[in-house]
Amino acid sequence: MADEDRDKHLKPSRRDLLSGRAIRHSMERHGQELADALARDEKAAAFSSADTVRLTTRAMACEFSIILNPSDDRRQTITASDALDFVHPVEDQLTVYREQSELMRLNREAIHEPCAVDEELFELLELSLQLAEETQGAFTPAARALNLLWRDCRARGEVPAQSDVDESVHSSDYTKVLLDRTLLTLKLDEPKMGLDLSGIGKGFALDKIAAFLDQEELTNCLIHGGHSSIVARGSHRKAGGWPVGIRHPLFPQKRLATFMLEDRAFSASGSGVQFFRHEGKRYGHIFDPRTGWPVDHILSTVVTAPSAAVADALSTAFYVLPLEESLAYCERHPEITALIIPQPRGGKRLEPVSINLDEDRLLWH
Repeated sequence: MADEDRDKHLKPSRRDLLSGRAIRHSMERHGQELADALARDEKAAAFSSADTVRLTTRAMACEFSIILNPSDDRRQTITASDALDFVHPVEDQLTVYREQSELMRLNREAIHEPCAVDEELFELLELSLQLAEETQGAFTPAARALNLLWRDCRARGEVPAQSDVDESVHSSDYTKVLLDRTLLTLKLDEPKMGLDLSGIGKGFALDKIAAFLDQEELTNCLIHGGHSSIVARGSHRKAGGWPVGIRHPLFPQKRLATFMLEDRAFSASGSGVQFFRHEGKRYGHIFDPRTGWPVDHILSTVVTAPSAAVADALSTAFYVLPLEESLAYCERHPEITALIIPQPRGGKRLEPVSINLDEDRLLWH
């Protein structure tokens, strides 16, 4: 029955008033409204946070944190503190801002000859190339030339020439990254190319922290790498997970939704904060490695996955790919969930697209 028909049906007559039927109908209506409000409040309460213990360290240009439920057990605090120590060796290995890092050594030497690679780093490179192949290059570990080009241009407040973009795209072809699994070696088959794992490195560090905490049987915690990369284990105060905020893509200081994350990784990508303007045009910091130019058809993406490294890479790839291709990827990989917010059409309201997400775990604000 339509709402207006139901209201007409419930509109009291004088006889209804005298008989008390109208009062009963009014109580039924208000009772249902109250039940709906209570259900919303109950869900909101479940998604809210209570007291926690937070430990932090700074690495990879952001704050890494482990959040715990309060406990009298000192062991969990000591274990979490030990876990944060894993971040710094990962930064030392992967950073492109220190010439002595292993990744920079490979960038210098692997353009000349195959170079031996640490096994864990080799596995990360394998995963990166696999994800690059699966996303048709929308994510790539080989975009150092493009990153350097755009970084320099942003610093000067300029936009690169198309010829420079084309040259950098040519030097960022992930198919020219050659791995030998038997020998654990890397060869970069293009003289001006280089690796940059900033799109997957934080997730890799979070996965190492999570693996250590799993090994130590610390079962309830939330691990942050900045605000965009997160791993959840267990629950916050038996709520069925940990509440994780999703920023509004147009108003970054506001929260669009809260997602209840449990035993999964979360990553968000967007250009709402990092961008620059040139001659009145806005250029975001996420570009399509296949064209070399920033993309703007998507406002923001959120991905949850079994591992933080995969979530990090895919949140970037889904920001670059057309929406239809991200949908197709998730159909092929049902273990991946996503919330993608395209640019509003004609200035209309946001229309988030939920893919494989459990809506009961999502609270809109």
